Amino acid sequence: MKNVLIILNPRAGMRQANRRFAEIIDIFCRAGYQVSVVTTGKSGDGREFAKTRAKGNDLIVCIGGDGTFNEVASGLLESGYDVPIGYIPAGSTNDFASSLGLSKDIIHGAKDIATGVPITLDMGKFNDRFFSYVASFGAFTRTSYSVPQDMKNLLGHTAYILEGIKDIPSIKPLKLRITNEQGIYGGEYIFGAICNSTSMGGIITLDKDYVDMNDGLFEVILIRSPKNIIELTQITWALTQNKYMDCSHISFFSSSNLEIEADENMPWTLDGEYQRGFRNITVSNLKSAIKIMVSGHHISAEKANKEKI
Repeated sequence: MKNVLIILNPRAGMRQANRRFAEIIDIFCRAGYQVSVVTTGKSGDGREFAKTRAKGNDLIVCIGGDGTFNEVASGLLESGYDVPIGYIPAGSTNDFASSLGLSKDIIHGAKDIATGVPITLDMGKFNDRFFSYVASFGAFTRTSYSVPQDMKNLLGHTAYILEGIKDIPSIKPLKLRITNEQGIYGGEYIFGAICNSTSMGGIITLDKDYVDMNDGLFEVILIRSPKNIIELTQITWALTQNKYMDCSHISFFSSSNLEIEADENMPWTLDGEYQRGFRNITVSNLKSAIKIMVSGHHISAEKANKEKI
């Protein structure tokens, strides 16, 4: 019999997974799994559970938001065991799950995992800490970790927008220097993101044609500090229309490794969670670092099958 460890964040989103948890367990039992369950009570629990309990399991299922997924994926990488992850998104925005095209329905998602196939995905590393889809700084960055959980649960995506608007009057230019394979980028910026996703808080959206989550590359977007209202209008238009290449105030490129020099007091977020700054930062792409379960009809699974033929 196969073994599955389910790691549940009982406070995620509207807590809908809690109400249907018996159904979720039944799905995995019927698929031939012996089920073990742990619930997170504080930050870091998901990482610790995945790290210490990966051995002996054929599958680890994460139920929660993108932050919970980050913890589980990080813990699994630290464990050294090659165990696929099943992700049932139950958070407030679920950017990473949306980029992956995972089902938003709890029960449907559980069935996709129980009967699905594994695909490989890149992970990122920010100095010594892992992230699954984005490392960002500047405008709206604080929003991810400053919105109270109850507000996230009640308003979902709207909560992030409302909190993000409060950031605008206090936006200050941030100086940094980035060196990568293509050259050097430097100056004053109001926002930057190193991502492996099509969405960041629903505020910044990348065209799906630009993003391959298993190509060994990040998509990097840097927004220069506008000097006047005209430049701010141009930036806003480019972001809302997904026309990053057409705006001289936005740098958009792909990279597998970045060396960053920045103010050590400049805060970052990794997958929506606070990360303190450093004077020198190395961000590396770990190609095909993890396996995640998807439906057999998922576009990545179908692509993999075609390549085998």
